[in-house]
Amino acid sequence: MKVCVVGSGGREHALATVLRRHHEVVVTPGNPGIPGSVATPATEIDADLYVIGPEAPLVAGLADELRAAGKLVFGPGADGARLEGSKAWMKEVLVAAGVPTARHGTFTEAEPAFAFLDTLDGLYVVKTDGLAAGKGVIVTTSLEEARAAVLDYLSGDAFGDAGRTLVIEEGLTGPEVSVLAICDGTNAVALAPAQDFKRVGDDDAGPNTGGMGAYSPVPVADQSVIDAVMNDGV
Repeated sequence: MKVCVVGSGGREHALATVLRRHHEVVVTPGNPGIPGSVATPATEIDADLYVIGPEAPLVAGLADELRAAGKLVFGPGADGARLEGSKAWMKEVLVAAGVPTARHGTFTEAEPAFAFLDTLDGLYVVKTDGLAAGKGVIVTTSLEEARAAVLDYLSGDAFGDAGRTLVIEEGLTGPEVSVLAICDGTNAVALAPAQDFKRVGDDDAGPNTGGMGAYSPVPVADQSVIDAVMNDGV
């Protein structure tokens, strides 16, 4: 089987490495550290299976385009990817479905955003609504820094149109765990939990990145945690 992996990061490097054990693999656009990288767009590559890693091409509808051409694709269509592509819309879905989530507000103007920040208890989370390569989140105990982020986001100076709508959340404390599930639209199967370290510095310091590294399994995420996520969130 020939597999086309779409992406250029560490995630795609890992996917390609595992898939290459049993299949022919090509990666687009890849990077110099990933064997089999090509510049050819996925839509111009003839493969038996397409595995799409990054959020941006999923939100843009690449999976839909490939499926429309009769291709076998691992990855959600644009409708499903919207959960990642719009944090504001994702929050609406969570609330409507009764899924537990942090107290939050969505804003397109500064003054209402500032007023909401004033209601929080001292840990502030400011997020771009749109995609920002994993960097569009500020977690801070400084009200001044949170207000500055609001202005930077809404003006478009920080992340362009991705930040002109923003989501503010109450800060939550505790270990962060990612539980991913594979779903066919009816059934869902959980993968092993992972813990992502997003801050640029040691000891979880500095601004967020797209991810400095992750590991799995996660000792704090036992089966009871997985069951709770699957029952309440998936």
